[in-house]
Amino acid sequence: MNDLEIARQAKLRPITEIARKAEIPKEYLKLYGDNVAKISHKYLETLRGNPDGRLILVTAITPTSAGEGKTTTSIGLAMALNRIGKKTFVTLREPSLGPVMGIKG
Repeated sequence: MNDLEIARQAKLRPITEIARKAEIPKEYLKLYGDNVAKISHKYLETLRGNPDGRLILVTAITPTSAGEGKTTTSIGLAMALNRIGKKTFVTLREPSLGPVMGIKG
């Protein structure tokens, strides 16, 4: 099975399930269907004083010859942190999904 076939068989989890797992209350979500939501900036106010939060920004990187750049690095970093038990989220502005899906992007 190739990467595209694997991606097509993937089942997306409802965004409400993901938000619940991340302990984001429903009142801070603006839903766009079952799989997409925006989180209100007001939610950030509820996190003030939380000593456990960390933010990593991947703002610039020189891509490798294989095309691995910010998108691939950000997703790989989040997956690695998640694997060691950290809660992680990735938000990508204008992501290049080709490398993520195993195709040229």
